[in-house]
Amino acid sequence: MLDPRILESRRDEIVASCKSRRVDVDVDAAIAAQRRVTEVQTELNRLNERRNAHQAAGKRKLEAAEREAHVAEGRQLKEQGAALEKRLADERAALQPLMLAIPNFLHPDSPQGGEADFNELRRVGEPRVFDFQPLDHMAISEKLDLFDFEAGAKVSGQKWYFLKNEAVLLELALQRMAIDYVMEAGFAPFATPDVARKEIVDGLAFSPRGSESQIYSIEGTDLDLIGTAEITLGGINADSLLDEADLPLRMSGISHCFRTEAGSAGRESKGLYRVHQFTKVEMFAITRPEDSASMHEEIVAVEERLLQALEIPYRVIDIAAGDLGAPAYRKFDIEGWMPMRGDGGDYGELTSASNCTDYQARRLKTRFRRADVKKNEFVHTLNGTAIAVPRTIVAILENHQRSDGSVAIPAALQSYLGLESIGPR
Repeated sequence: MLDPRILESRRDEIVASCKSRRVDVDVDAAIAAQRRVTEVQTELNRLNERRNAHQAAGKRKLEAAEREAHVAEGRQLKEQGAALEKRLADERAALQPLMLAIPNFLHPDSPQGGEADFNELRRVGEPRVFDFQPLDHMAISEKLDLFDFEAGAKVSGQKWYFLKNEAVLLELALQRMAIDYVMEAGFAPFATPDVARKEIVDGLAFSPRGSESQIYSIEGTDLDLIGTAEITLGGINADSLLDEADLPLRMSGISHCFRTEAGSAGRESKGLYRVHQFTKVEMFAITRPEDSASMHEEIVAVEERLLQALEIPYRVIDIAAGDLGAPAYRKFDIEGWMPMRGDGGDYGELTSASNCTDYQARRLKTRFRRADVKKNEFVHTLNGTAIAVPRTIVAILENHQRSDGSVAIPAALQSYLGLESIGPR
């Protein structure tokens, strides 16, 4: 959430951000609502000054008639104060949904446009040229008996699946490898709950509900299944005041992630690439405002080290404004090469890293205090994927398949998996 006090002074910038993100928001209605809040708050402040002066006057000796008049005036001031406090609460309640609908500001270097208008920053690694006819990950799985979508559909429905045999070991190995890499970078590991209170989910701005919702809610409770450990890790410090000396906070979380995939028809969704449940290791950081840009680069660097160790060619892209979620000020995706994606191979998203500045912190009320400064400030929050298991399995199987039907395991992963290859049955 933005600071409502800056709406009027930065109106044009906010309107431009909404337009670039292709979000229809009535910024002027929010400005008008904030004016009403300010007016009532000013009126209440003046009344409180009168009440303070009235109370001070009551401390001197008064005649009986004066005392009676003083008490009556005090009662009247109290009633007026209660009425103004009620008006202020109502005006703030009217402002809140307008503020929640406004997305974050945009980084000046974020490209304009939609999903296809990203800016490619760099490519690392060369796509492999096969001397045999390669298979996609579903065909590889069929030969190696690695996952079962038919059983998943029978038990749970479409886009649910079972991992089997070495794929189970591969999931565990990828988690353990990711944890080692993020711990080396200073991110403390957590195994987080797979559910969060709606107020926490909304605080992280994962709140869209209805036909386009990506959220599974648990009926009869105030709990949602999480779509990422960013939600649970961010919730740890909700409504907290941190010391500057404790920043930055680096956390990593292992969790199951649940997505309804509403509105995904027509997108690339074959096999493991787009599913309702998956395991992910997520990085989450809390910083001072001046440190968030460098932390963003740090998170991307961890993601790149992991993909280089897994020997997956990739590209880093700067996401265009129209493809950004509401909290993200700037977002970098890393897309891994998938030889059988599309027609002749293509890059597919493996990780994301977002700088959300103080947007989530305002909603969560996560603040910090600088040394020798009394005024509290909102922190900046950032998040990034270390490993999203299913898509990484897709990239490993397709990039490292061999002509005899086996799949070579990258050297850096072998000690975690206990295998040098997965062979045909």
